[in-house]
Amino acid sequence: MEHLEIERKFLVKSEAYKKEATSPIRIAQGFLNTDPERTVRVRIMGEKGFLTVKGPSNESGTTRFEWETEITASEATNLIDLCEDGILEKNRFEVKLGNHVFEVDEFMGDNKGLVVAEVELKHEDERFEKPSWLGEEVTGQTKYYNSQLSKLPYSKW
Repeated sequence: MEHLEIERKFLVKSEAYKKEATSPIRIAQGFLNTDPERTVRVRIMGEKGFLTVKGPSNESGTTRFEWETEITASEATNLIDLCEDGILEKNRFEVKLGNHVFEVDEFMGDNKGLVVAEVELKHEDERFEKPSWLGEEVTGQTKYYNSQLSKLPYSKW
């Protein structure tokens, strides 16, 4: 199947990633639909907008259908106004390590204090180097999905 997203997700245990990271990009995102069978996300990332549809995750939580298209920032802003409650805001840092890039999201607002890193893979059992600041793996734990953080923020756990 085309458009598969294969990724693993981890908690981050220290701010050491910031020494190796690109400058953060501010992200605001909301969800038009948070049904686990078909999540529809609207994102403003820097000066660009994106509309993303994600399907259900497989049993391990590493793989799912993902389709994304770029839209204008103004279109994204208009769509965010239609989203379900719980707009997420975060700063994203990118850290290159070996052949992989870790996306480290530092959440704000009701999710402040939560820092999560994701690494995209070509196949589920692909090996990758783990940086020292990477903590517990939370792949497949739905409470860490952005769509769920918008409904039940980290501060309310």
